[in-house]
Amino acid sequence: MKKICMWSGPRNISTAIMYSFAQRDDAVVIDEPLYGHYLRVTNADHPGREEVIEQVDCDGDRVMRSILDMKGPKNKILFMKQMSHHLQKINQDFVFETENIFLIRDPKDVIASLTIQLPHANLRDTGLDLQWRLFNDLRSKNSHAVVIDSKELLNDPKNILSKLCELLSIPYSESMLSWDKGPIKEDGVWAKYWYKSVHDSEGFLPYKAKPLLADKFLNLLDECQPYYDKLYKYALRKDS
Repeated sequence: MKKICMWSGPRNISTAIMYSFAQRDDAVVIDEPLYGHYLRVTNADHPGREEVIEQVDCDGDRVMRSILDMKGPKNKILFMKQMSHHLQKINQDFVFETENIFLIRDPKDVIASLTIQLPHANLRDTGLDLQWRLFNDLRSKNSHAVVIDSKELLNDPKNILSKLCELLSIPYSESMLSWDKGPIKEDGVWAKYWYKSVHDSEGFLPYKAKPLLADKFLNLLDECQPYYDKLYKYALRKDS
């Protein structure tokens, strides 16, 4: 069984990509297996925090070992939607046992969306610094790492998903381009707080730029931008 972790920051169309993989007949998807662990070890004040902690296993090391010990046919795919900022106080060596995708998004768009739910968001909440660090750790050990940018994907979903599948050595499927409105059974218990736009969609929506950021968020943008720019250099593009 091919095991894939997609490392994203929040508000990065990561849920849409999870839905995309969930349409494949050969794939099983897991929604943010480390979210409970993250809430427990950081005391982060997220919507539905207590409900999440009560309903999921909050021992991150045990969660990941259990997933990686899962067996399945070689032609099956296990796709994990992961948040890079969930990698707190946990043994990260499991990343060398999986294929790894890094999903990035222009921080202007991330911050505009994220601060609706987290008005005091900081660099760590975006996960960009952790994405860059993990990306470099993988590359230093010659481990496979693919970067996709949300705008590039939304502007040409079929092309970018085809390139992604090729790099992962899995067949591309047209089924990845659309899904039925509403939730899927794999949604985490937190879906009602975060997934409304995906539940209202039937596929990847065209890219739409966010309004200009308020001045109070410009310092955060300045912190985020260098990490995004460095990762974007490796991102799949239409002409790459």
